[in-house]
Amino acid sequence: MAADGSFTSLFDLTAGRQVLKENEAGNRLRVYEDKPIYYDNWDIDVFYTEKYWDLDEPASVEVTSVGPLCLQITVKRSFMHSRMTQDIRFYAHSPRIDFVTWVNWREHQYLLKAGFPADVHTDEAAFDIQFGNVVRKTHTNTSWDRARFESCGHKWMDVSEGGYGVSLLNDCKYGHSVRGGRLELTLIKSGIEPNPDTDNEEHVFTYSLYPHQGTWKEADTQKEAADLNQPLIAVNGGVPGKTYSFAGVEGDSVVLETVKRSEDGSGVILRLYESRNQRVNAKVTLFCTPAKVMECSLLEEPDDGSCGVRMEQNGFAFTIRPYEIKTFKVVF
Repeated sequence: MAADGSFTSLFDLTAGRQVLKENEAGNRLRVYEDKPIYYDNWDIDVFYTEKYWDLDEPASVEVTSVGPLCLQITVKRSFMHSRMTQDIRFYAHSPRIDFVTWVNWREHQYLLKAGFPADVHTDEAAFDIQFGNVVRKTHTNTSWDRARFESCGHKWMDVSEGGYGVSLLNDCKYGHSVRGGRLELTLIKSGIEPNPDTDNEEHVFTYSLYPHQGTWKEADTQKEAADLNQPLIAVNGGVPGKTYSFAGVEGDSVVLETVKRSEDGSGVILRLYESRNQRVNAKVTLFCTPAKVMECSLLEEPDDGSCGVRMEQNGFAFTIRPYEIKTFKVVF
């Protein structure tokens, strides 16, 4: 780790390879001048990369926690009138590195990004979206590719080559950019119109670097991002040795995205989707055997044409097509 808190090297012991490109820094925070022609608080124009500053001044770097499960390094930085603190966490049993970040931002028309130059050979990147994912090119060979200098995504983005890849996860950010293997996550955009003090406040967020063997599908980046966004919460209660689960899914690529009471109040809605472009025979396991299960539309209207639900003890089975969204109403 460098004096400014960035990574000069990151070696994957399991895969036996460097994660970052040689002579380039990982977790380099970069501030771009951001003055779009129109819609200051919404737009990012393609020329924003022409003027930027790397936060490469010496920072306060301190090991703040050492334990059998986690090592934490705390980095404190400043930029003009703004202050930043990051708790960087390395885990004993996971390749994921978390950057738990606090920023007191006091700038105007500056764009803050975190960058990781992944040493991965690919011409495309994958981005998480609601109920699936999309793929975008990482080059600018065509006018369409040049126009995609900023890509929207929800919980993760990924670049992978044959047998290896790097994912960048987050818990609340949506702007991403990838050029030549360099992953950048947009952290703060501080426009001045119509609100002259946009983003001039305290921010708390977490992003994570997840190097992995195989592609994002084989490494289950989707699950890793879900774990970041929905961490385990310890509560005082229960009986030792006993477990309880309301609903679970058998089928690696099938995600149970929604559990809610039905709008008519007569049952519970389960909404699932397939996340890896595969046809899957899946099963939902419930805490007890349901009285009735019916497939519905997204508006919770019963699908009378074909049900395709196979009732089983404590649950039901079904077939889901690649990237399909399915909604079930369960009556107990």
